Amino acid sequence: MKQAIFVMMDQYADWEGAHLSSQLNQMTDWTVKTASNQPEVTSIGGWTTRVDYQISELNPEMTLLVLIGGNAWQHDDPRLTALIQQCLQRKVIVGAICGAVDYLARNGLLTGYRHTGNAQFSWQSFPKYQNPTNFELQQVVVDRQLVTANGTAALSFTSAVLKASGQLTIAAKQALDLQQLGYYDNTETHLNCRGDRSWIRLVLKKVTDC
Repeated sequence: MKQAIFVMMDQYADWEGAHLSSQLNQMTDWTVKTASNQPEVTSIGGWTTRVDYQISELNPEMTLLVLIGGNAWQHDDPRLTALIQQCLQRKVIVGAICGAVDYLARNGLLTGYRHTGNAQFSWQSFPKYQNPTNFELQQVVVDRQLVTANGTAALSFTSAVLKASGQLTIAAKQALDLQQLGYYDNTETHLNCRGDRSWIRLVLKKVTDC
């Protein structure tokens, strides 16, 4: 069984991992678990989550490590830093989005990798951030097993992590297209009738007839 661990600190950004976790959790050969540095965390949106693991309980045997952004990544945790280092060394796929990328930069964990993030200028005071020329102005950047994204790229991040994990199935891509394009544009695309919305009237008529 493949295992994805989502690390979420208190005041985590609940929207940044929702698409990815929901796709993985629907796959029969994956299990999705949560971890933090405290037993219970609350998201920016007010969701209270009792996590499955403490960071101290984790080992790098997982298939995927996902670091969800939020408002508490300014606090360093040596246990987490060591875990991320071990995962990267073992070629475990690591995905980081938004504030979690700041954490990687501050702890020198982006060294040797092309990457992106929210605001590179805010990393200038980080002595361990030593490869600014590897920063790319992209929504998401994949370099080997490391996936980084800025905070507006939840859907692109999901797609990139799934692809890096070999899990970007047709069904997953269609689900992400639906969210990215919206219901009507996505339906037009898949019905090959772009620009012709007469099908909408037919759908609405059937709904009314029901």
